[in-house]
Amino acid sequence: MPFRATIFDLDGTLLDTLDDIANAANRVLAVRGFPTHPNPNYRTFIGEGVVKLMLQALPQTHQDEATVQACVGAYVEEYERTWNAQTKPYAGVPEMLDALVVRGLKLAVLSNKPDHFTQRCVGELLAEWAFDMVLGASDKFPRKPNPASATETAKRLGVPPAECLYVGDSGVDMQTARAADMCAVGALWGFRGKEELLTNGAQHLITKPSEVLELLNRDIPYT
Repeated sequence: MPFRATIFDLDGTLLDTLDDIANAANRVLAVRGFPTHPNPNYRTFIGEGVVKLMLQALPQTHQDEATVQACVGAYVEEYERTWNAQTKPYAGVPEMLDALVVRGLKLAVLSNKPDHFTQRCVGELLAEWAFDMVLGASDKFPRKPNPASATETAKRLGVPPAECLYVGDSGVDMQTARAADMCAVGALWGFRGKEELLTNGAQHLITKPSEVLELLNRDIPYT
């Protein structure tokens, strides 16, 4: 059974957003006198929404609700101002998207990034490609790994979940794909590693975007 749609995570999959996220969060921490983190450490902070990001960035002694909410609000303002300073598509992503369009696949983005930022990132940095659906975090659906947003995405695309590739870089993405009965494809160029992806159900691992194309006509069983 050939695949008819590809659904992508955003941060760590299509776009390298690490430095802009880390720098914005570190500025929020520094202003409040909290320790900052080396940018690579944010690889494990990203992927489950802004609240979880700030919870992991804050010292354990300052994770009360008031402090977290204040930092979340400050982060949103800071990231709004600087989100595109260094963010760019990963090498090979433009060529991969071109090839998927030529092959007639439907394309979607499904992210735990707030929907406002998800729309801006895609609209400004991936505007060359006409995604059939772009969906970020909002109060309309629970965040990944709950599969509701993935299931809704497949429904709107008009493609059965079993005919969708779901490409992401984290365990949350793999859990989402498996729960939605999609093919879970782990992107090794992103923020997390092979072990996390496999532990959470990756059915296939790829080292570069072009390898997505090799999966299109393969029938990868749900196991």
